[in-house]
Amino acid sequence: MVLYADSSALMKRYIAEHDSSTANSLLASDPVLATSRLTEVEVRRNLARLLEGADAVGAKRQFLEDLDAFALVVVDATICNDAARIAEQTGCRSLDSIHLASALRTGPKTTLLTFDVRQANAARSMGLSVIGT
Repeated sequence: MVLYADSSALMKRYIAEHDSSTANSLLASDPVLATSRLTEVEVRRNLARLLEGADAVGAKRQFLEDLDAFALVVVDATICNDAARIAEQTGCRSLDSIHLASALRTGPKTTLLTFDVRQANAARSMGLSVIGT
């Protein structure tokens, strides 16, 4: 099995939020972790927005170290085309559709870890297994 973690799940590792302990437990439960290259942009942006000074620097450093352990799905033309189709079919937001297309690329036994309710609903409508939300 592959656990695909979206940005909402990974943010909980660096910012104490509701469900942070759940996210950390779920991330630790699977030895095969995947995410999209898009996640780097989203998480770094949010860390810079929510943290300051040494906290921001430390969280970014930890995130980049953690990211090295992930299989990263490249956002290429195929992912973009698949994401556009997903967005048309489900009505989900653009970045969510990129995450869903990326999760689908990782294979049929992929489970999506997200704490985004709208994205989770779209994923379930497509037949993806979802945990977190």
